[in-house]
Amino acid sequence: MPRVTVPLDPPYDVVVGREAIGELRALLPASTRRAAVVTQPGIGLQPDLAGLDVEVYEIGTTEQSKSLATIETLTRGFARQGLTRHDVVIGVGGGLVTDVAGFAAASWHRGTPVVHVATTLLGMIDAAVGGKTGVNLPEGKNLVGAFWQPSGVICDLDALDTLPAREMRCGLGEMAKYHFLTGDDLLAMDLDDRIARCIEIKAEVVASDEREGGRRALLNYGHTLAHALETATDHELAHGEAVAVGLIFAAELAHELGRIDQARVGEHRRVVAGEYDLMTSPPAGLDVDELLALMGRDKKALDGLTFVLDGPAGVEVVNDVDADVVRKVLERTVP
Repeated sequence: MPRVTVPLDPPYDVVVGREAIGELRALLPASTRRAAVVTQPGIGLQPDLAGLDVEVYEIGTTEQSKSLATIETLTRGFARQGLTRHDVVIGVGGGLVTDVAGFAAASWHRGTPVVHVATTLLGMIDAAVGGKTGVNLPEGKNLVGAFWQPSGVICDLDALDTLPAREMRCGLGEMAKYHFLTGDDLLAMDLDDRIARCIEIKAEVVASDEREGGRRALLNYGHTLAHALETATDHELAHGEAVAVGLIFAAELAHELGRIDQARVGEHRRVVAGEYDLMTSPPAGLDVDELLALMGRDKKALDGLTFVLDGPAGVEVVNDVDADVVRKVLERTVP
């Protein structure tokens, strides 16, 4: 079974392929006696955990469940189960599940092993790999969390065969950003190979900057506006949909700042709208002032408004972007 190694200390494997779920037991810590499986209703993949003391914890399917209240519910369940730091938390689901399961594992006994079984495209190429965990607050997306690397990740591509169309679009929105992070011709690859390559790219970036002190922030390309849009629409706009819009906005902002030419903006539109058939404009009627305020709370922000933007040297973090320029592009972008 193909594997991508995330070369941290300790390293861990991401198993990618059809029927990869069969490799799960090999990723569990040898000391495991109990497993807390965090999942959602309707998830098709069921891991074989025979011989372990297993409790299944179902969380909600909306972003409202990505909350501190859910973390309290889970960890109190862990207490009743008798889960120790020698046992394991297993997140089975998409990005919401792996974010929540990872944060609960990071918090329980100040760090309990976690293994993720990603069942969505977005989870496979982004959320389940890299150790960023967290939950939302009413004030913004992913504002409370921890860095907690998994002991391993399963990406069973069979799960994509029954993935709802909107969930697939969300994954494609996240996949679109990878087209601009390297010189790879991702469009020349079939979907399975493209998924594996995106995981390799993320693993390499994470290994170079585990706690997002610099280069890892590049993985947030398109996310500054995306997170603001999710909050402003009360999460009616899903994450990957918002990232697709955020990528186009970031390209237009980079063009307004003189960092890229119109042809490069067109390349963004060709990938996002042409290849992946994703939306490129926010929903109508959003308040520009609210979006500016929300972007100012982005966790990357160190000095004024901060964006990941394309430019002559490629995609990079740009601090203290002129708010008047951002407003100008937003007013042109928001219907």
